[in-house]
Amino acid sequence: MHTLGRIIGVGAIAAAAFTLAACGSDDKDTAVTTTTAGTGAVAQAKHGRECTAEDIGVTGGFGETPRVTIPGDCDPPTKLITKDLVEGSGPGAVAGQPLTMNYVLVTWSDKKKLDSSFDRGKPFQLNLGAGEVIPGWDQGLVGVQQGARRLLIIPPNLGYGAGSGGIKPNETLVFVTDAVGVGN
Repeated sequence: MHTLGRIIGVGAIAAAAFTLAACGSDDKDTAVTTTTAGTGAVAQAKHGRECTAEDIGVTGGFGETPRVTIPGDCDPPTKLITKDLVEGSGPGAVAGQPLTMNYVLVTWSDKKKLDSSFDRGKPFQLNLGAGEVIPGWDQGLVGVQQGARRLLIIPPNLGYGAGSGGIKPNETLVFVTDAVGVGN
């Protein structure tokens, strides 16, 4: 199974566990994350406010590999955040529909790209709401229109919680997704 299946697919993995290098490398950005000794769990420094979609930097248009920058001066959100960065057209996606998506995944704790369908040159296909992907995707892609670029900031409880497939425990996930196909 390629990386995509390990990162997004939940099947057996979820049952068991249930930017792009665009981020600045100054110490103030990387110093906010530590690893809890012996557990590999992500521990975030507290800054007093949760980040919003507006705090995340994304460059590139639909179909282009996005560059993602995660700030170091705010805390990861505790709730799912979605924001359309490029509007699409046509009807919004509903549960049960097939989607074809391109995506980049950046992990909050180290601000590095972990996976990208753009890099592989092959979009990812799923059936929305069928439990084939992490809950943050099943919930966060509802209503997405073909041609839209959507930012998803997924807290650990809607991602991989205890960790899986190279993702640390309690990791917040930042996806930039392009809806290549909705309902087809």
